[in-house]
Amino acid sequence: MIDRISPQTSAAAQQAGAAAPQPAEARQDQRMREAAQAFEAVFLRQMIGSMRQARLGEDLLGSEASDQFRDMADARLADTMAERESFGIAEMLLNQFQGRSGR
Repeated sequence: MIDRISPQTSAAAQQAGAAAPQPAEARQDQRMREAAQAFEAVFLRQMIGSMRQARLGEDLLGSEASDQFRDMADARLADTMAERESFGIAEMLLNQFQGRSGR
């Protein structure tokens, strides 16, 4: 899996490096949040890929290259959707892992 680098990520890493060490529980919560968000991104990639397969006709300008770039754009879209927590899948996973109910 390719890690993406963004200005927000690098700025957060710089701040984290300058800050005092986090307690073990806070680090574990952060790792769980990242894992839940990554799971949501994978789920959304699969969903978008399934939607792409349901074509009603042939693509006029379709080629392997355009399919590859479309897949890359879909993966980035899924990552962005997961970051914005618009579906809430990551939050539900965190609630389940941490023993909280979402009710």
